[in-house]
Amino acid sequence: MSSLVAYDDSDSEAEDGKSADVASSEKNLTHSVVGAVQPCGGLDSISKSKVQPVECMGSFRKNIFHPEANKKSMVTCDPKDLYPATLKIASSNPNLSLNPLLKPKILSGKESSSQKRACDDRDVTIQGLRPYVPKRLRQEKEPVLHEAEACGESTSTATKHGTAGEPMSIKISQYIMPYIESKYGVTEIPKNLVFHMSDHSGPVNAVRWCPVQRWSHMLLSASMDKTIKVWDAVDRGCCLKSYSCHTGAVRAAQWAPCGRSVLTGGFDCMLHLTDIETGAQIFSSRSEFRISTLKFHPLDANIFICGGFSPEVKAWDIRSSKVIKVYKAAIQQTLDIMFLPEGKEFLSSTDAVSQDSADRTIIAWDFHTAAKISNQIFHERYTCPILAPHPKEPVFVAQTNGNYTALFSSLRPYRINKKKRYEGHKVEGFAVGCEFSPDGTLLVTGSSGGNVFFYNYRTARIVRTLSAHSQACVGATFHPVLPSLLATCDWEGTIKIWQ
Repeated sequence: MSSLVAYDDSDSEAEDGKSADVASSEKNLTHSVVGAVQPCGGLDSISKSKVQPVECMGSFRKNIFHPEANKKSMVTCDPKDLYPATLKIASSNPNLSLNPLLKPKILSGKESSSQKRACDDRDVTIQGLRPYVPKRLRQEKEPVLHEAEACGESTSTATKHGTAGEPMSIKISQYIMPYIESKYGVTEIPKNLVFHMSDHSGPVNAVRWCPVQRWSHMLLSASMDKTIKVWDAVDRGCCLKSYSCHTGAVRAAQWAPCGRSVLTGGFDCMLHLTDIETGAQIFSSRSEFRISTLKFHPLDANIFICGGFSPEVKAWDIRSSKVIKVYKAAIQQTLDIMFLPEGKEFLSSTDAVSQDSADRTIIAWDFHTAAKISNQIFHERYTCPILAPHPKEPVFVAQTNGNYTALFSSLRPYRINKKKRYEGHKVEGFAVGCEFSPDGTLLVTGSSGGNVFFYNYRTARIVRTLSAHSQACVGATFHPVLPSLLATCDWEGTIKIWQ
């Protein structure tokens, strides 16, 4: 039987004369009644107090969330010590709603990687006691927990800092819980630095938020230092686990739709689908060329497309570990791939640019027949290293090496919008990422100078410029759940989180 309370010997000692809460059962059998006890007293000194919900944290315990997030208290514990130490109950003001990004701490790159957000000052510590858990409460909880485990979900809230050889448990962030399944708010332009993370020793090529809402505090990064990392980029700003499955630079990385594994490809010509909890390889195969881009099929998580230093783009089936489609074009390199809605067609951007012609710079393909639909989409003599779709309208943008971002229709015949282009930032040969905000109102892009540019999607005017990095900023992506939370990465190997 696992208890609702564990112990943490890392918290500060309780002061003499203070009292706090000890959990017991409520009428609805889902929360605990807390009694007050002197720090050094015995069980006979317990007196009744008001009801307080308790949330337990530990890799060996289950997670309980109070339905009213703004009245939640939290018990933290260290699973290393199971004997009397000290407990820490961090209570919040019941009159205030939970702010997922309350009092973020601005951190420098020299600070410890196990960073935590600034917590509330209203903290109380008591001598650790293990309260009795009624049998009916245990019997009522067990079916729910077994059902969650049957669905493959981890309900533990503790995440270990891991290396490739240590298991990592997936947690649910308390800051994201109030926003799950709710309508996305209006995106505002971030101004403040929340976390500065610099564990990579080489340039970071891309950063990706986990697509599963309840785990979207996790951020994936791919680097030229031959590693990929998963970060807690919302709660603590630290590296949760590092993976070294590649022997060359990792150029492309994508989350699997389930949020439990990541697909990566690199300059070692290898493709790996890695389980983020165990570090095991679910799928591994060697390509005939160096990988520069890959994308999962939007309707079938077992199929993905990859391209790179080759005139061919290939579709793979993870179940059979075989190539199922080959898309041939008279090009030297595929720079990026973007699926159109429903997955029946996709676009590829290439380096097929000559002095006299720019056809085949962007090619539209039929996914099932491997036939070219159009190769006369973009006629200006610039390569387009990044393609990004709009979340709500049938349009997409292409980052060009002409120091502007072009807007296109994603419906046939995929015409360019000649009246609107997003200018002002410089690319200078870098594969600078660009993306729309989840509500579609803003276009964000990095730049070779290290600045982040925010454009109004309708007017194409620069709304704000953020001085983010000292080196080229090659990635900028908005959080899919928390409004106005932005992750950026640069050519120096630094990742920053902005609010």
